[in-house]
Amino acid sequence: MRKTRSRSIALVAVLSASALLTSACSSGGSSGSATTAGSSGAKVTLNVNLFGTFGYKEAGLFDEYQTLHPNITINYTSVEQEGDYWPAFLTHLNAGSGVGDVQGIEVGRIAQATSELGDKFVDLKTTSAKDSIAKFVDWKEKAATTSTGAVIGLGTDIGPMAICYRTDLLQQAGLPTDPTQLAAKMSTWQDYLSLGAQYKAKAPANSAWTDSTGGLYNAILSQSKEQYYDASGKLIYDTNPAIKNAWDLSVKAAQGGLTAKLAQFSDQWNQAFSTGSFATLACPSWMIGYIKGQAGTTGSGKWNVAALPGGEGGNWGGSYLAIPKASKHQAEAADLITWLTAAAQQQKVFQKVGNFPSNTDAIAAVATVTDPYFTNAPIGKIFGDAAKSAPVQTLGLHDGDVKTQITNGLTQVEAQGVDPAKAWADVQAAVKSQVG
Repeated sequence: MRKTRSRSIALVAVLSASALLTSACSSGGSSGSATTAGSSGAKVTLNVNLFGTFGYKEAGLFDEYQTLHPNITINYTSVEQEGDYWPAFLTHLNAGSGVGDVQGIEVGRIAQATSELGDKFVDLKTTSAKDSIAKFVDWKEKAATTSTGAVIGLGTDIGPMAICYRTDLLQQAGLPTDPTQLAAKMSTWQDYLSLGAQYKAKAPANSAWTDSTGGLYNAILSQSKEQYYDASGKLIYDTNPAIKNAWDLSVKAAQGGLTAKLAQFSDQWNQAFSTGSFATLACPSWMIGYIKGQAGTTGSGKWNVAALPGGEGGNWGGSYLAIPKASKHQAEAADLITWLTAAAQQQKVFQKVGNFPSNTDAIAAVATVTDPYFTNAPIGKIFGDAAKSAPVQTLGLHDGDVKTQITNGLTQVEAQGVDPAKAWADVQAAVKSQVG
């Protein structure tokens, strides 16, 4: 989920899929496998605190686990906005109380978690999860490893990128609706903006080319190796050409009237999925489930998926499941997260909500998955190819904070008409105040 490393910086290799095993061999590898949870028979309630849509509830996995383990009760809560979730979680974590037995960590926060907060999480190598750590793409484990070698999280999903689009709206504007033909028309990001200008000229009333500058910015930047920090841990956002390119193209889209001027994950943005307010949007794999949830059944068959412009894949998002040391049920929590992140369960989540697996066996298993809602788009192949071609990404201590300030700056340009130079100066001031 958008939910998006062992040191203050981690080099992230996205991604090499291994061959699928015909059956899961480890404990928790198949949906019916028994684990050691609650083997004593004692009644245990596990508090699972997440954000966004991890897909476990939607795929029925909590219910399934409780059926397999009648003495376990899962108390699940989720905060819609990760930006609200993380500060509140940090407050409880630092206080040593009020945390769940299982907590989600977004990829943009994992460097902070490992470098500054590692001693507050259980080392999963000391639990029943130890044999599962190597079952994920390499960078997932490395990213969740502290400088002392402790592994504090198991990988949930990753966020390979594509473009999701409304076929009916493109057809009304006289643009290609076939994903291969559409991708050929927007092989670069400049092509994407040019196609957007064509759409604007013939678009249905009150329909923009794309939803937001924030989404566009994230998609463009997702294809870059270095983003906010370099490999030494130095903050480089204000001198990085990749940031400038993503900013400039997003500003161009805003000033060209190509965006719907929506803040992603706002109520207005959610409503726009069913009103045709935009024709395309940057689409990490987890957006598949989000679109279905917001557009509803009336959107089925109106959407499709095309390859991302720019000539290579990108990654936006992905998360981890971690166990705070304050948990009173660490062993049971470890059994649960081992089961939830096993190949069989990651396959179910992908097929239900689109969160792309980080478990290598699951990646191979979903390669042929298609989605009727998205006009039978081969989403397993599209997102799998994007994941394989995405570059190595360097993650930094405050990636999430810097990204938030930059997208806030773009919103000033887009929605308020603020001069881009003034908005960028505001970004720099905000980053300096928040990050240093």
